[in-house]
Amino acid sequence: MIFADSHTHLYSEDFEKDLGEVIGRASQSGVRHLFLPNTDSGTFPRMMQVAGLFPDICHPMAGLHPTSVKSGYEKELDELVRQLKGSHEIFCAIGEIGIDLYWDKTYVQEQRFVFDFQLDLALEYNLPVVIHTRNSMEETLMMISARNDPAIRGVFHCFSGNLNQAMVAVGLGFFLGVGGVVTYKNSGLQTIVSHIGLESLVLETDAPYLPPVPYRGQRNEPSYIPLIAQKVAEIKGCSLAEVAGKTTGNTLKLFNIASDVL
Repeated sequence: MIFADSHTHLYSEDFEKDLGEVIGRASQSGVRHLFLPNTDSGTFPRMMQVAGLFPDICHPMAGLHPTSVKSGYEKELDELVRQLKGSHEIFCAIGEIGIDLYWDKTYVQEQRFVFDFQLDLALEYNLPVVIHTRNSMEETLMMISARNDPAIRGVFHCFSGNLNQAMVAVGLGFFLGVGGVVTYKNSGLQTIVSHIGLESLVLETDAPYLPPVPYRGQRNEPSYIPLIAQKVAEIKGCSLAEVAGKTTGNTLKLFNIASDVL
């Protein structure tokens, strides 16, 4: 079985000492496609270094995370535009982008502008978007719906909305990112997964964050994707192989990655 981790921050300093071993464990677990969301200009060099070291397995994105939208964000957007103009074909998506109203609402208007700006970039370069939402699901869905543009496509990373919001997102043509939270006892995500078809789901770790049971409280890593897949299979009442095949296929289709094996 072949798996994909649709969202993993392998360029994080958490992986500096053992990145090769982490990649090796992922491969041994069948996780052969790793998708790297960018945060801002500060993370970009390391992300590209990791992608360069493991070009057959690591796929980089270009984007400005909402929590990095602060004073001087215009320079960040200028750098993002420069990166895309220089070599947009090396990026599999515009991400990680979105709106975050959990940590700080000081720059909420700027976050909205930057999100809209990056949606325009995704359309310009015909790339999917990887969307971060925290305390902002309804607003984010409204912004996308208002555009009424079926060319906007992507995934709601680490989906944390309710069932109605999940249905709206799927109706807009988006995938839902399912990670370690689905293994947590009484997780609301389990209800979402039970009602949404596999054709609308992709798997992710968000490593080094949010590891699945039994690793909760430890560092997350891509090799744990099969644990997430097993929980999804349990919820859906299907085989692990079916979850692997469908979610990996969804991920490769979303990011336009050719592969001879699923």
